[in-house]
Amino acid sequence: GTMSWGTELWDQFDNLEKHTQWGIEFAEKYTKFVKERSEIEVNYAKQIRNLSKKYQPKKNSREEEESKYTFCRAFLVTLNELNDYAGQHEVIAENLTSQIITELTRYLQELKTERKSHFHDGRKAQQQIESSWKQLESCKRRFERDCKEADRAQQYFEKMDADINVTKADVEKRSSHKARQQAQMRHQMASDSKSDYSAYLQKFNQEQNEHYYTVIPNIFQKLQDMEEKRIERLGVCMKTFADVDRQVLPIVGKCLDGMTKAAESIEPKTDSNQVVESYKSGFEAPGDVEFEDYGQAMKRTVSETSLSNSREGKDKSTSKSKGKLWPFIKNKNKLMSLLTSPHQPPPAPPASSPPSPSAVPNDPQSPKQHKEPLSHRLNDFMTSKPKMLRTLRRGLSLKLGSGPEDFSHLPPEQRRKKLQGKIDELNKDIQKEMDQRDALTKMKDVYIKNPQMGDPTSVDPRLTEIGQTIEKLQSEVQKFEGWLAEVEERMPSKSDTHRRSGLYETQNNTAVSNNCAQNRESPDGSYTEEQTSETQVKATINPPTTTPDIDDEFDDEETLPTIGTCKALYPFEGHNEGTIAVAEGELLFVIEEDKGDGWTRVRRSEDDEGYVPTSYIEVILETNAKGAMTYI
Repeated sequence: GTMSWGTELWDQFDNLEKHTQWGIEFAEKYTKFVKERSEIEVNYAKQIRNLSKKYQPKKNSREEEESKYTFCRAFLVTLNELNDYAGQHEVIAENLTSQIITELTRYLQELKTERKSHFHDGRKAQQQIESSWKQLESCKRRFERDCKEADRAQQYFEKMDADINVTKADVEKRSSHKARQQAQMRHQMASDSKSDYSAYLQKFNQEQNEHYYTVIPNIFQKLQDMEEKRIERLGVCMKTFADVDRQVLPIVGKCLDGMTKAAESIEPKTDSNQVVESYKSGFEAPGDVEFEDYGQAMKRTVSETSLSNSREGKDKSTSKSKGKLWPFIKNKNKLMSLLTSPHQPPPAPPASSPPSPSAVPNDPQSPKQHKEPLSHRLNDFMTSKPKMLRTLRRGLSLKLGSGPEDFSHLPPEQRRKKLQGKIDELNKDIQKEMDQRDALTKMKDVYIKNPQMGDPTSVDPRLTEIGQTIEKLQSEVQKFEGWLAEVEERMPSKSDTHRRSGLYETQNNTAVSNNCAQNRESPDGSYTEEQTSETQVKATINPPTTTPDIDDEFDDEETLPTIGTCKALYPFEGHNEGTIAVAEGELLFVIEEDKGDGWTRVRRSEDDEGYVPTSYIEVILETNAKGAMTYI
């Protein structure tokens, strides 16, 4: 059984005082420990939250692209779960504070007060017994003194008495009588103080008995109870300390499950398909490189040769990128007439034909073949006229923003996705407006039936406005659908299957085409979406060597000799001045080969001639015509 402090430690007042004080200090130390643990949780949570925030994708164009990949999405889920995970550590901190720190602090205040009152009572009891003891001592001393006095008086009387017997004098008889009285009185006093002492002793013993067997044990029992309660309380806190942590485990587990699930949702195949979605140009690979018969070159005059070769061979492959970058500048623009034959670059081929090469059959965009001369050419150009062009282009690209509205700066496949995305977006907007119109119409009906609720005509201006907005949006949709139809018509039929699969995946609409068509555009891959001044300069490494007034070319009255035939690979509308419309599969005569600007001059009949984009036709040249031509 339990030992009682009251009986076992009746004489250990001071040690108990020290021990209970230490117990309270220990509880205070424990409270401080929990406080520090709670701070660690708060800081940990803060660090984890900051970490999660730091790695969140930045809001920019990259982010949209990244979100298409399963591994990027999985990482984002991990970050968000981590944030919730941090929240659980904040919960730990909150619960430690409310369930332990606050509770213990309040309890310790009560404990200190209680302990103080017990020791106050103990001290009072002790003082009481001490003063009783002092009283007992003084009684005892008085008794002792009175006995001694009585003794002395007795001896004095006896001595006197003996003397009388010797002298028998009257005087001495009187003195002896006095001494006897004195002795008797002293004796009486001693006897009184003896009974006083005896009575007080009895009272003291009773009191002392009560002090050591009742008063002190009661006080010490209360102290013992208080101490045991404090210890029990600490035990509860230590258990809570673990429980608080355990309570968040299910949710922490859910966060971790979320991370695991995200990791398991990663699909390498899907991601590698996404790369195709993002970068596929829709162009076909170049055909075989044909044999170039330089033997024929001898038949040609020097000037012809130098002009043809330096321009054709080296520039052809680059000319297309110019077409790509500038298809949206109409011939109104004086600037463009400086740079190309029919006032503007040719449109991109619809996508089945291999890039410029197939159109210029002997130059199937063979970067290797033209690398050397091209870089020379580029250097010449950069040293001669870069400043004018750079400024000019920078100005234009600023005005144009990220590219033309019809996305004609993108390769067909990516263009189709962008257009489809734009159409979906517009249709969503139309739906929103229609919903709003329905709501307003209903409101108007209510007003008509209950005029006290509102004026029906007040809704009209807004309805009119919505009607106009819907019309505007619908005409936008038609415009984009027109462009989409155009692109899809030209897409090679063999990629029909891919096209269908991609059509409804609108989340993949936005695509980035970095060097998706580098071979096609120019050997150095200057075909990019962002039109920085530099890439734009690269894109047109061939400013025309003709006079700025290119219209002269059209006023040429003399009939040019035929140098070969060609077959139209795609229909071309030929709206621009100087161009000619052709139907798909039509055969025409070639009268002037591509001078490096992406256009070939063809003739249908005596008076029907003009330019068509080189990439839209397949040329078959007569070997005897212009010898050194790099054609079949």
